[in-house]
Amino acid sequence: MGLIVQKFGGTSVADIDRIRNVARRVAGTYRRGDDLVVIVSAMAGVTDGLIGLARKVNDTPDKRELDALLATGEQTTATLLAMTLTSMNIPARSLMGFQVEVRTDHCFGNARIQDIRVDRVRRLLQERTVAVVAGFQGCDAEGNITTLGRGGSDTSAVAIAAALKADACEIYTDVTGVFTADPNVVPKARKIDRICFEEMLEMASIGAKVLQIRSVEFAMKYNVPVHVRSSFSDEEGTMVVQEDNGMERVVVSAVTMNKNDARITLRKVPDTPGIAARIFTPVAAAGICVDMIIQNTRASGKTDLTFTVPKGDYQTALAIGRTVGGEIGAEDVFGDDTIAKVSVTGVGMRSHPGVAARMFACLAREGINIQMISTSEIRISCLIEQKYAELAVQALHTEFGLDAS
Repeated sequence: MGLIVQKFGGTSVADIDRIRNVARRVAGTYRRGDDLVVIVSAMAGVTDGLIGLARKVNDTPDKRELDALLATGEQTTATLLAMTLTSMNIPARSLMGFQVEVRTDHCFGNARIQDIRVDRVRRLLQERTVAVVAGFQGCDAEGNITTLGRGGSDTSAVAIAAALKADACEIYTDVTGVFTADPNVVPKARKIDRICFEEMLEMASIGAKVLQIRSVEFAMKYNVPVHVRSSFSDEEGTMVVQEDNGMERVVVSAVTMNKNDARITLRKVPDTPGIAARIFTPVAAAGICVDMIIQNTRASGKTDLTFTVPKGDYQTALAIGRTVGGEIGAEDVFGDDTIAKVSVTGVGMRSHPGVAARMFACLAREGINIQMISTSEIRISCLIEQKYAELAVQALHTEFGLDAS
């Protein structure tokens, strides 16, 4: 017997039939003797529908009120699942984020968890009752309902698993695990049996959508084993765990792409101390995350500075860039939102030289121009034209020997 946290995403609970399917799976785990906490997302499409309703009232709805509205999606799923389990003679109780005491900061729409007081959950577990928790939500110090941002139910699940010191956190979704590439783009992509936290963190940050990045950060920090698997199959999924020696045998574990970036360039700005701070301080103040940055210094004492931001923040960031560019004397400020980022990731890069050279040569053979490059110890990313993204992923997948035989 153990303590298991199971999380079911929106597609897994999309309608009553799928909620019943989830209930049967939960019941099987419960009858096996495990203590069980279940985290649920809103039913597929519900969150977008609620946002649409809010915007019919106000194009820019108040963020506090929007969070209170969006939280009802997960609340609906949690109560429906608890009712279904009870009808199957499985004792269950639904709990909202504030009832679990998921304490967050005041950042409505993208709140960060500060503390979780799981006493109420522990009492239910002692009574052999399944705790069905609404994911994606918490409350701030003033009792306001907050939400954790897109994919926040993953974060809820791993954070609650960490607080409970659970034996494992199972993330159920509509795929059977983490793959070497998106199977919709690369038909020969293979499921990965085990992947380390660092690799998963890099993949989540550069476009892989299986796990939300903050959930991986929690899992890595608190060493919570995460099992990514399908709600619609009993097939074993992918274990996300601490790195072990066996993982180092693979130079590249996966190839990913992200079409959700945009590029902004400030041309011929003064090459003097403080210029970068002048540019990026207002960008940060607007809550915009900057990813890749490159600076090209000219002999004239001027420099070109290019950076990437999420596509949803493109217009805001471009407006900020043009305002700051005018203040610091930039010759021109322009952008491009028809780009994509392709990346190779693998812990084996630490001990195998030449990965970057192989990646660049592969893209060159396909006639794909590289616009920007960024690296970490276990990841290399290249910015390219969006129209070449699928071709690049397929070519790199083959180049690094990841195609299924």
